Amino acid sequence: MQIKYLTNSSSRPPSVLRKAGAMVATVALAGVALMFSAVLLTLVLSIGAMAFAYLWWKTRDLRKQMRNMPPRDATMETEVFEGEVIEGEAVRVDESGNESKR
Repeated sequence: MQIKYLTNSSSRPPSVLRKAGAMVATVALAGVALMFSAVLLTLVLSIGAMAFAYLWWKTRDLRKQMRNMPPRDATMETEVFEGEVIEGEAVRVDESGNESKR
């Protein structure tokens, strides 16, 4: 069984003109790839900036409301429960005589 190798049809090495043509084609292809990647990067960054600006614009009222809200500790009322605590359940006795369990 013989192994056949794929070889160039001519046994001569490529000429200088052929090497120069391959080099020019390679540089041109790299330039085109660089151009397309720059255009794609610009497009992605532009779409990202527009999405950020849209979200920022749509949430401006919410941010304004949050800025104007008083601090959380000042709005919370603290109630002191007096009574018995059994197994994590709180029993609150109402002063009016009605008893409610929580």
